[in-house]
Amino acid sequence: MKFLKSVIHEMKIVTWPTAKENRRDSITVIATAIFFALFLGGIDWLIQTGLAFLAK
Repeated sequence: MKFLKSVIHEMKIVTWPTAKENRRDSITVIATAIFFALFLGGIDWLIQTGLAFLAK
């Protein structure tokens, strides 16, 4: 019971992000994921092309 009271107390003093902050952070995460997907896809394509060239 003491644990639950402690959790409730802590949850009352947490500063929750606003909707604007949530949106900004979500956009940042999605943009970063897209960037790295494209970057790593490009690196993969370059390596495959290079290996195919060397295999000829």
